[in-house]
Amino acid sequence: MKKNLSSLYQYQSIIYRVLLFVVATFLIVYLFPKGGSFKYNFEKGKVWQNENLYAPFDFAIQKTPEQIQKESELLKEQLPYYFIADSLIAKSSEQNLLQEFSMTFPDSISIEFKNDVRKKLIATVKELYHYGILSEDLTFSPSKAVIVKHKNSEIAMSAQFSELFHADNLKDHLEYNFSDSLYKPYKNYLTAIFYKNIKENLRFDSDFTENIFQQEKSSILPTIGLLKENTIIISKGEVIEGDKYQKLLSLKNIYESQVWSESNYNWIVFGYVVLVVLALLMLVLFIKKYRPSVYNNNTKLTFIVFNIIVMIFITTVVIKFQPNYLYVVPICILPLILKAFFDARLGLFTHVITVLLIGFIVPNSYEYMFLQIIAGIITILTVSELYKRVNLFISVAQITGVYIVAYFSFYIIHEGNMESLEWENFGLFLLCGLAMLFAQPLIYIYEKVFGLVSDVSLLELSDTNSKLLKLLADKAPGTFHHSLNVANLAEAAANEIGANAMLVRVGALYHDIGKMNNPTYFIENQSTSINPHNELAPKESAQIIINHVLEGIEIAKKYNLPDRIIDFIRTHHGTSLVYYFYSLEKNNSEEVVNEEDFKYKGPKPFSKETAILMMCDSIEAASKSISEPDYTKISNFVDSIIEKQKADGQFLNADITFKEIELIKKVLKLKLINVYHLRIAYPD
Repeated sequence: MKKNLSSLYQYQSIIYRVLLFVVATFLIVYLFPKGGSFKYNFEKGKVWQNENLYAPFDFAIQKTPEQIQKESELLKEQLPYYFIADSLIAKSSEQNLLQEFSMTFPDSISIEFKNDVRKKLIATVKELYHYGILSEDLTFSPSKAVIVKHKNSEIAMSAQFSELFHADNLKDHLEYNFSDSLYKPYKNYLTAIFYKNIKENLRFDSDFTENIFQQEKSSILPTIGLLKENTIIISKGEVIEGDKYQKLLSLKNIYESQVWSESNYNWIVFGYVVLVVLALLMLVLFIKKYRPSVYNNNTKLTFIVFNIIVMIFITTVVIKFQPNYLYVVPICILPLILKAFFDARLGLFTHVITVLLIGFIVPNSYEYMFLQIIAGIITILTVSELYKRVNLFISVAQITGVYIVAYFSFYIIHEGNMESLEWENFGLFLLCGLAMLFAQPLIYIYEKVFGLVSDVSLLELSDTNSKLLKLLADKAPGTFHHSLNVANLAEAAANEIGANAMLVRVGALYHDIGKMNNPTYFIENQSTSINPHNELAPKESAQIIINHVLEGIEIAKKYNLPDRIIDFIRTHHGTSLVYYFYSLEKNNSEEVVNEEDFKYKGPKPFSKETAILMMCDSIEAASKSISEPDYTKISNFVDSIIEKQKADGQFLNADITFKEIELIKKVLKLKLINVYHLRIAYPD
């Protein structure tokens, strides 16, 4: 059991990478659309660029959503609206009206006239309640067919909406009925008692009407005909429009639904898995071969995979809900962020792999991939010194311009003119550019979540007023001054060979912070002639010198310095020998001296930046010992120190070339000449 746990612990990093690979593959395949892939890309109004297309099987031509909507609206116009009339309200209103008439009509009027008026009232009530009086204000067409159903009865009457009484026409009808000269003297009285006693009894039954409409709507056929097998659908060079577009769309929908059947589901998933595995495997192999430091860091690998999945997820959501906004998704933010944390080559390679994966789910995949890859290349070429805000705005403007130019060119190729150019698509690219400006806060979030370091953080760390550097200046002023000089030399050397100048400068500023614990044991901090090493054995002195690396790592972790900066502290002496005390011990001791007791524990520099710091640190420290410096002395001095480091194998793990080392030597010589203010010797 203990042996198994030991093996598991030994291979935990490999197991994690395998699990990360499997989970990433699963999530990406899961995000892919649940349907087969139609092998032709087409757009309405564009030219068919492929060969003549024939129907592979018999299939029905589907109606467009617009056609179905139009038929639904026509059906809705033809169907009657249903109303419910309450007969009890009608009877009650009639009784109340006649009762008030009997009680309030003047007794001086003759019985015959009173009976005549009574008959007129009854006839008017019957007329008003024949269909009913509406209780709501509706704005239907006057000619709209309606059906009035009586409540608690099977009686149903057909009519037009204009035949129903409502607030607008009730008054006119009453005035018309009582406008006869016989009733005119009593018109106001009769109208008043009508308004007082007549109640609305008719309401629109919207639920029942909608149910009838939905039942009838379900009978609308979704197809408009059948296309026989081997019938030509569209010829090469024809414009995709009208019935040709509808046939293509029908074939695509039917083909996808047939392919993504239960019997073929597993095969299609298998195909997706193979393609996704191939794409991710290419990325992993690239990282393993060319960026081993990233490959061996599970946090960095997770960060890269996480960003790929996020880009695919966002694109999938947009495609599902609003495919017209596809180009709003800021895909180019991926290489921009990866370049900020890693390098341009890794950022571009990851971007290309991501775009290839997204190509499975987007329409017009070739056009999409061409645009995004070109934009990604522009991102890598233009984005530099991201900590300068103006650079981000300039780069985003250039990327947006490339999007617009490339899209315009594709449109001209497809259409051959500019007459129907959709200018709103250019607005989508502008929105994409604005979304890319979110890179700055996103980089800050990623730094906190994944513990990575960008140029923005490096700029903050390079501030000499930071707490740790001020502490170094107070406790070890000589070391602080030495670190500033090394930072200037290292930055110049990094710029010469194209390394990360900001990173190496920050690493140089912090590389000797371990000397704060025992500052007087280092010669640059000794302000008097008293040297504490005189009281110690050479071996003890060497251990104090060597320990400043380990103590520097502890201080760096205490102040939460990033791992990339701690790497400079750890490697700036590599596995070199503390030669002075080693020689002293060798000369004073009769026994054989063990070199390992006088060597730094390493590791050796493993990047261009850490190698540059080792050279600059040694050159700056030793340059103080040059007496009467001149061009020859400085040149030989620089050559001897760096060649000794090369011979000692200190640069074997760093990806730095001989040519780059020679360029660094040239820069260091020029810098030292400037430091010592050497002038040409004029003749007497």
